[in-house]
Amino acid sequence: MTLSVKVVSPERIVFDDEAAMVVCRTTEGEIAFQTGHAPFIGALGIGYVKVVPESGQDTSAAVRGGFVEVRDNQVSVLSNIAELPADIDTDAARADLRDADSRLGRDSDDETAAEDRRWAEVRLELAGSSSGVPGS
Repeated sequence: MTLSVKVVSPERIVFDDEAAMVVCRTTEGEIAFQTGHAPFIGALGIGYVKVVPESGQDTSAAVRGGFVEVRDNQVSVLSNIAELPADIDTDAARADLRDADSRLGRDSDDETAAEDRRWAEVRLELAGSSSGVPGS
């Protein structure tokens, strides 16, 4: 038995397929889901959603906020922004990183700049990994 997984942003369905496991970072920490997982709803932070198929290569998406819901072997990720590695504009992400660093240089307590910096880092890490899976 597998999970039915959808990763959705306001613009489009980013991922829609079956998987053996899904790993994501909620505001409470990282969590993994497999078949038979208890119902769950959690708020997403800035990070990755990693989809692990029963066979083949993992797929990851960078997400910025939103929610994850698990119910009846269905995982729904509804994110404010979600990008697959091929969709990430690395030049724009680098510019966003420089801008966030500049704002943090002026005000080290700027929470929005810190979030923007983390978002740029996540996108650059995901786009730069050879498989599109962080840490591989």
